[in-house]
Amino acid sequence: MKKKLLFVCIENSNRSQMSQAFANMLGGENVEAYSAGSKPSGIVNPKAIAAMKELGYDLSTHDSKSLDEVKTFAPFDAVVTMGCGDACPWMPAKQFIDWQIPDPKHMEPTEFNKVRDYIKEQVKELLASL
Repeated sequence: MKKKLLFVCIENSNRSQMSQAFANMLGGENVEAYSAGSKPSGIVNPKAIAAMKELGYDLSTHDSKSLDEVKTFAPFDAVVTMGCGDACPWMPAKQFIDWQIPDPKHMEPTEFNKVRDYIKEQVKELLASL
C-alpha cells in the first residue's frame, strides 16, 4: 500500500517542495507525496527549481499550495514540518515529524544546495522508517 506523505513549510516554495520531489524520486510508486504552506507564496523559488534541475527533477511543474488545497488527501501516514512551529496547523496523520531545516531562500547556490542535500538525506531516512 502506498504511503501518503505531506511536507509543510510556511511559503511552500523551497523546503517542502524539495522534500516532496525527493519523496517522489526516492519512493517511486510506493509513495504519494504532497507539499503545502501555511502562508503559501504562490510561486516555487527559482533557486529551488535550479537546485533540483541539477539532480534531474523538474520542480517547475509544481505549484505553491495552501494547506486547504491538500487537506482532501488526508489522512496522511506522516506530516513533516520544516521547523515552522506554531504556523503549521494540525492535519490528520499517523505521525507528525518536525525537521529543523533553515529556510534557504536567501542563500547563495552553494549553501542552498547543502540544504537541498540535507533534505534528501532526511527524506531517505523517513522512507526507510515507514
